[in-house]
Amino acid sequence: GLAQTGTGKTAAFMLPILQRLTKGPLRKVRVLIVAPTRELAEQIAQTSVTLSQRMKVKTVTVYGGVGKTPQIEAIRRGAEIVVACPGRLLDLIGEGHIDLSTVEVLVLDEADHMCDMGFLPDIRRILKHVPAKRQTLFFSATMPDDIRALAGDILTNPATVQIGMIAPAETVSHALYPVPEGLKS
Repeated sequence: GLAQTGTGKTAAFMLPILQRLTKGPLRKVRVLIVAPTRELAEQIAQTSVTLSQRMKVKTVTVYGGVGKTPQIEAIRRGAEIVVACPGRLLDLIGEGHIDLSTVEVLVLDEADHMCDMGFLPDIRRILKHVPAKRQTLFFSATMPDDIRALAGDILTNPATVQIGMIAPAETVSHALYPVPEGLKS
């Protein structure tokens, strides 16, 4: 998907994912969402928690800059959805704290930002730990060549959805009317 930040992508991909999770095993990582920053990871996780509040689905966030222990314990208790930043996720994979062999859906959100931040090699390493047979959702606000190459490598028969920038309607005109201070209310 090619869409500007703030266009409602999170709910657009989370709702079908949550529908999918109504059937199948619980307490196994079935969805991995990778985001470039912990702020975005938290935002996605909060959306997931809000949308799934009447379900038995658990969401865990995994990112650096905070202690690993609470994240490891949350993973051990079981979660269907893991929202992670690449660095900490690779740490937990390397230490054997997370098993991604049951991932059915992989979401790469803001792939262009991850590329800009130097995470492209990390993304490729993460891909080695998820099943080859999976659904992959790939979101980016821009599609530079390296992002196109990554998409070409990891997507099978992809469909591109591009959401244009919102611009004022051509029928809207703008005008400025100076109003003396004494006439303002």
